[in-house]
Amino acid sequence: MAVSTSIPARDGRDAWIDAKLADFGQWLQSHGGLIRTIQWSVVGVYLVLVAVPAFLPLPDRSAHLWNNLTVFAQFAFWGIWWPFVLVSMVVVGRAWCGILCPEGALTEFASRWSLGRAVPRWITWGGWPFVAFAGTTVYGQMVSVYGYPKPVLAVLGGSTVAAIAVGLLYGRNKRVWCRYLCPVNGVFAVLAKLAPVSFQVDHAAWAASPKPRTGTGFNCAPLVPVKTMNGAGACHMCGRCSGYRGAVRLARRSPTHEIVHVAGAEPSLDQTVLILFGMMGLAVGAFQWSSSPWFIDIKQALATWLIERGTTWPLETTLPWFILTNYPEHNDVLSLLDGGLLLGYITAAALVLGLSLSALVALSTLALGSWSNRRFHHLTQTLIPVAGCGVFLGLSALTVTFLRGDGIVVPFVSEMRAALLLGTSLWSVWLAWSVAGLSARGLRRAGATLGIAAACALSVSGWVLLFWIW
Repeated sequence: MAVSTSIPARDGRDAWIDAKLADFGQWLQSHGGLIRTIQWSVVGVYLVLVAVPAFLPLPDRSAHLWNNLTVFAQFAFWGIWWPFVLVSMVVVGRAWCGILCPEGALTEFASRWSLGRAVPRWITWGGWPFVAFAGTTVYGQMVSVYGYPKPVLAVLGGSTVAAIAVGLLYGRNKRVWCRYLCPVNGVFAVLAKLAPVSFQVDHAAWAASPKPRTGTGFNCAPLVPVKTMNGAGACHMCGRCSGYRGAVRLARRSPTHEIVHVAGAEPSLDQTVLILFGMMGLAVGAFQWSSSPWFIDIKQALATWLIERGTTWPLETTLPWFILTNYPEHNDVLSLLDGGLLLGYITAAALVLGLSLSALVALSTLALGSWSNRRFHHLTQTLIPVAGCGVFLGLSALTVTFLRGDGIVVPFVSEMRAALLLGTSLWSVWLAWSVAGLSARGLRRAGATLGIAAACALSVSGWVLLFWIW
């Protein structure tokens, strides 16, 4: 059964806000040309920042944000772009995707001349959001993408080339890449569920309206089935569908609405794996390994064991920079042993945390009664706030590091991190309480909520180790 996300009309100030939001949605719909201009401006800046630094000498110690393009590009991508694009998903949904994203603009532009092939089944496989996220995250760590421009060109530039290639092969005026293969599509989709604004469909009005004449529709580039859309996860917030059949408008909603009232009707194993094993498992390992004393202890023990047996090639062998970090002029080289341990640490973090979190969510599921896959996936969705917070804090740590390197000290960093972890954990617990309340009361509801609270505590512990203990 369709779940309506429409917000009823209100009086006074609320009605004025609703009207302004609906008007802004219509403005987006009628100013597509201006949006395309903005997109191409972003594309131009993006291409310069991705490509040019890779052909410049590596910056020395005298380089700063304001006098070196390479340092500025690193800060722009990893200190501003990635962490705060994640924040934008929670605030305004996937507006970045629909209005600003350079890859989205390029793949849609390329699809104007597409061969128009049908999208094959392997592209529509639901596991790509996790695989793409995990692959780019791990590869980025292997080549030190946050610290050097050539890996940026390999990772971001490679992704952009792939987006264009997909646009040239499949669909027509569509964003097949964005819909199925973009490495951050899955993360963006789950975070957008928390946004307090979204394009919403009045299904009754849609059904009652006369069918539009051929050629009077709109192009939903990211291939969202707007007629049946109930959530914001897939919508790119471009506004092209605003006002269509008198049934689509930009409107407010409760930030808890989609998780509590929509996600349960759309259970997703793919998103569950992404949340538990990707955002709350693999991401922790990726940000932790370089600071972890456990990593250092294991490396020293293995190195000693190998040397005692006369086997030194794993400690001495290096690989090209595009496989494993190799910058001897900066005393930054990873050996085969380093690379193997890096992969092992991140994999172990993903498995240990992912399985432990899965067990806690499973206990919460059982607390509500007999086992239900649907309920398990629904309860996992309540962890999205704390999962997203962890990824943001990991990326924003780079923001702090870049600024500190230029003598700019951000005040109250520890306090802000603690407040964010506490606040998002409480948000997840409240979501769990609300979801559990759909099927139980009393001790069962409390037990299910306690299980999710324990999962939040486990997730937060990884970031406590990174930011306050190590």
